[in-house]
Amino acid sequence: MRLILVGPPGAGKGTQAARLVEKYGIPQLSTGDMLRAAVAAETPVGLKAKAVMDAGGLVSDDIVVGIIRDRIAEDDAKKGFILDGFPRTLAQAEALDQMLTENSLTLNSVVELRVDQTKLVDRIINRAEEAKAAGQPVRKDDDPEVFKQRLEAYNRDTAVVVPYYEKTGLLSVIDGMQSIDDVTASVNSVLQGLDENV
Repeated sequence: MRLILVGPPGAGKGTQAARLVEKYGIPQLSTGDMLRAAVAAETPVGLKAKAVMDAGGLVSDDIVVGIIRDRIAEDDAKKGFILDGFPRTLAQAEALDQMLTENSLTLNSVVELRVDQTKLVDRIINRAEEAKAAGQPVRKDDDPEVFKQRLEAYNRDTAVVVPYYEKTGLLSVIDGMQSIDDVTASVNSVLQGLDENV
């Protein structure tokens, strides 16, 4: 099972990806997590990406594509993977197609979590407050101002990958404003029947 989860920041992609990891036993490849790990490890890529991420921007395509290329070659991704936060641009979508073709792989599905963006900022504020209440650190990109910048970047750069995948017939749109369990049920119904083809 090789699939992409698409949607603006705060749409719940990470939550759904975690459930799919459990269901299918395949890794979630979150570029955000991979970049944060690179930043924490102070790798060359991490140091390059840190300033951009702190400002709420998007790191360059070549850095992200390189991270993904290395990651899908690892053993745990042989059975499949869930891409969360990638591709973010048309250039990345095209690079992914090329990368998969070179490895004789295909995508099974692209699932878009479509949400009411005006309500997303409230959702992020709540997430930050819950983290504080639980004594956990608030992610820099959960700051409402930084989040608004990320949302603008998504609408400017990433929203264009939706029609790209719509043309391939791989896209399924799910109402991301439903409860978490209802979103999961919707995702499962989209993926049902694909299991036999993996």
